[in-house]
Amino acid sequence: MKGVILAGGLGTRLYPLTKVMNKHLLPVYDKPMIFYPIETLITAGIRDILIVTGGNHAGDFLRLIGNGRDFGLQHVNYTYQEGEGGIAEALGLARYFCDQEKVVVILGDNIIEKNIVQAVKEFAGQPSGAKLLLKEVEDPERFGVAELEGPRIKKIVEKPKAPKSNLAVIGIYFYDPQVFEFIDSLEPSERGELEITDVNNMYLERSVLTYGVLEGWWTDAGTFDSLLRAGRLVAQTGANNL
Repeated sequence: MKGVILAGGLGTRLYPLTKVMNKHLLPVYDKPMIFYPIETLITAGIRDILIVTGGNHAGDFLRLIGNGRDFGLQHVNYTYQEGEGGIAEALGLARYFCDQEKVVVILGDNIIEKNIVQAVKEFAGQPSGAKLLLKEVEDPERFGVAELEGPRIKKIVEKPKAPKSNLAVIGIYFYDPQVFEFIDSLEPSERGELEITDVNNMYLERSVLTYGVLEGWWTDAGTFDSLLRAGRLVAQTGANNL
């Protein structure tokens, strides 16, 4: 299984910090933000990793991470996303890297307390389809929200004004190679982006979407408030613990 970290975009919600630095290179307590998803993948046994970056500071990733030697890796792959076309568009850039293998995708501003070892094992044994990780949150209207019906996901709604559950689809996704066919069929949303929620609903419509609920805390770090929260959580409890 391969790993893709999506670290593109312009980070406008963190302006003016992101005027001089890619969001994913900002510090979260004692490490750059991008280190956390890298460590999440490595802890789960995934060592073939692609980083999708973008904006005006993509070269800084090379200077910081290089070939991944500091993480015990032999090589790190990079590709570049122009503009802000959405999560699904960014993932589409990983088509040739994935090369018909399953993939775990992590948004570059997602930080977790525990690990995804069990989820990776479960998806490796899943014949096909996709798997999502969910987490109860206090502000589900900020996220894609999963509505459950028994043991299955009934529906996923992107940033609902009146959420019917508090289970957010966090930025860790597992896909089989068909994901790229689904991305090819997408039309831009009202935001002008290719939405990953539309991809997830395509898997749902075919009854090949499973889910798990993440243990431990989780946060994104894409706003000033969540960046502050992430730093405090890491300082207090650590992250990516075995």
